[in-house]
Formats: sequence, structure tokens, C-alpha cells
Amino acid sequence: MTTMKKLRWAMDGGFWDLDVSTPVTLDGLARPVPGNPLPLGLSRGTRLSRPKQIDFMQRFMVAPFVPSFAGGSGFALERVLTVPFGENWFATLLGQFNLQKFVSSVKEKGLLQEQDPTWWRGIGRHLRDKSLYALNFCSEMLLTPEDTLLVSLEEYGDERMPRRKAVFHHKFPHHNLLVEAFSPGLFVSKDGTYWDVPLSIAFDLASVASDAGTSYHLSMNQNSGSLRQYEGNETTPTHRVPATLLPGTALKGAFSFKKNIDLWRSKATKLKLVQPYDVFLSNPHVSASGIVGAAVTASFGDNAATSHVADISQDHMGICFNAPAIKSSLKGDVFAAVAFTAQHGNFQRLFLDLTRFHACLDFPSGSKFLTGAVHLAQDFLNSQRPNLETLQAICPNATLSLQQQIGGPFSVRVDSRVSVDLKDRDRPVHIDDSVFAVEYALQVLGSAKAVAWYAPKHKEFMVELRFFET
Repeated sequence: MTTMKKLRWAMDGGFWDLDVSTPVTLDGLARPVPGNPLPLGLSRGTRLSRPKQIDFMQRFMVAPFVPSFAGGSGFALERVLTVPFGENWFATLLGQFNLQKFVSSVKEKGLLQEQDPTWWRGIGRHLRDKSLYALNFCSEMLLTPEDTLLVSLEEYGDERMPRRKAVFHHKFPHHNLLVEAFSPGLFVSKDGTYWDVPLSIAFDLASVASDAGTSYHLSMNQNSGSLRQYEGNETTPTHRVPATLLPGTALKGAFSFKKNIDLWRSKATKLKLVQPYDVFLSNPHVSASGIVGAAVTASFGDNAATSHVADISQDHMGICFNAPAIKSSLKGDVFAAVAFTAQHGNFQRLFLDLTRFHACLDFPSGSKFLTGAVHLAQDFLNSQRPNLETLQAICPNATLSLQQQIGGPFSVRVDSRVSVDLKDRDRPVHIDDSVFAVEYALQVLGSAKAVAWYAPKHKEFMVELRFFET
């Protein structure tokens, strides 16, 4: 689901804890529930914060209000006020109005009946209902050319828990350092359940991402307090508590190697004096890429003691050492992914000049795959019929994406996660977590777009700005 909500073409694979876009909070972000040892945290460069996105849309896209929808809270409108304190420091106040809740309360009271001459007074009283509003105060400071600090506070009129966040980012010549503190920290599991950790602190150090070559990553996560489901999940059935979110500390490290291969790239000349709608999507090509690596996680605390039982139930494989007496564990595994991308069109003409397909196969547990492959080979050599467990072990996680230009800067896109369950004889192939999006390329910025996406399974809708995504 992390890849689905991000709507990324880049082959991030299923190994990195990429922040998930979500409308359930004003901040617009949730962190995926980490695994053992995968997925990992990922050091990220500074991205455009949610208040900055809305400010940009208000100023340059004639959008006085930005809509969003979350199944637990309904349809809402957002607007931001920006207060600059200088070239390197500014503050924003983001306000949200729950339009769906307001309309429902007005209809329930029957205030729009024509025979009531004082209907407008009743509406005024409803507009003063503080439960319709939410506020986010955010301060962003550029401390040095390499250091940025973001501090934010969210308050909800419906008495939901206030949310606080602080993020420090430092750019080294060849590394990125990210320090984050959340109270509470919002996490989302693969089934779409949101969890609140009372206090979550993370340190991420990673080599600067590149299209090919080696990279490495180190991270530390500290969770404190009693875990509970997010307050907007009242309608969601109770799920098993993720063991990796329980109180404790987790140290993670990973090393990977990535290789890109161009199978074909168009050498045809582009239209002269016509700028592509997106410079990163202006070269027809067919390419493949692969990544292979190893990861290890050391856990200390309740997260280590409980995750051991969870790993056994999920047939976790790879290196695994557990010391229940001192609540500690060490887990390691190898991982791999293979991706294929094909694009037709230069994204220059007005109609149907971009068709793009992307498929990614993730193997998050290399040891599990190799064990299954060995058993499968033995079954073939012994002329035996492979059992379902062996076949299931070698099935990867698949992500499919398709993008098609409709007209001018507008294109539609569908991302889906495909899983295989051989135990389900009637429908062994499942299409999960589909996300449908309409993208508007901001041509003057070279490679930027406004994205309006909807996730039917999780009943979420959001409008975002994305920059330099390939």
C-alpha cells in the first residue's frame, strides 16, 4: 500500500518505509508499519510540506479551497494562511472545514425548509460548532543551506488527540540525515488500519539515492507508550496489534546494489520549439532494472519479545536470533526486485502522446524464495508434484501501473498491487489496493504535477503536488 499511495514510478520496491499520503490528518502523511527486517526506514530529502502544497495551489492554480475525503471523517475543504518572517523562516496556519458533517447536521435539523424564516440563524449556530474545524500550525526554518527544521502542531475541534511533529534534515555531500519526532506517531498497516504510537523518534542516515550502483542505509526507531488504533478507525474492526510498534528500540541497516538496462530507447527527434509537459516523461523507451541487497534488524524491548511469535506465524525465514530473557532479537535477510518499464510517446502533443506501463516484482525474503526454489527443483528431479506451500514461497509481490495521456497536460493513472494466493482455488490472483488518479502536469516547472487520487478500498481521496517523480 505504501507504493500505491505514493503513486511512484521509481523502483522503490517494497523494502523502504516511504511515507504514505493520507487525508486522515492535516499533515497528510502516515508512516508504514515496519517489518522484521523489512521494510526499512528510508532517509528522504525534504519534500514539500502539506501547507506548502496548498499554498502553491491557492497562489498559482486558482484553488481557493483544496478538497479531501477520508472514510472516517467525510468530505472536507482546506485552506492555508502563510506568514513569512524572512527569507529563511515562515509559518503557516492550515484550516480544515468538514463540509460533509456540516451538511449532514443542517439536514438533520431541517434548517433548509422554506417555511422557516430564521433558517439562516440556525446555520450560523452550526457554523460555530468547533467540531467542524481543525487547525495545523507549521513553522519551517532554513537554518543553513544544508539544514532545515520543521515543527508543527495539529488541533481538532472534535476533541481528537492533538498531534505534534518535529523534523530535522541535514544534507551531507553524499548522505542525507533525517531526525523525526512524533507525538503521537501515525502508522498504517498493509490492511489500511491506522495506529497511534504515543511517542515515536526516528534517526535515518542513507547514501544519496542514485539510478544505479551501490547504496547503504542505517536507521534507529524508538517507540514509547501504549499503542492504540487511530481515533478515526472506530468503524474498523479490531486488528492484531503490530509487534514492531510496541515499546522498544530497533536498529536497522541495509546494503543494496541496483542496475538499470535500456532495452530500447527512441532516437527520433522531438517536436521543435514544443516543451514537453514533463521533461522526465519525454523519452520513449523500454527498460529493465534490478536491485539486490541484504538487511539486518536488531530489536530491544517489547517489540523484540512479541515480534518473535509473529514471525513464526508468518513463516519468517533468514537469520533469526532471539533472547526473550533480555527482550532482544537479531534478524537478517536478503531481498531483491525486478522492474520493467515501457513508454510510448514524448508527452508533447495535445492528445494520446503518452502511454506508460510499469511492473515491479518484489522478493522481500530472499531466503524464503531460495528455500522454495530448492524444494521445487527437488520435486521436479524426483518427479513429484510440488505442494502449494513450495509454489507460494516463490511467488513475488507485484505492483502494476498504467498511465495514459487524455488531452494536453491531463493524464489518468491506475496503480494496483497484485498478490497470489494458491490456497484460494477459485480466485488465486487478487488485485489489491488499487488507486485511481488524474494528473495535471505543470509544464512551466519542467517536471511537476498536481495529482488527484482516490483509493476505493480505503475510501480516501486527496489532491497533492508532486515534483521530479519518474
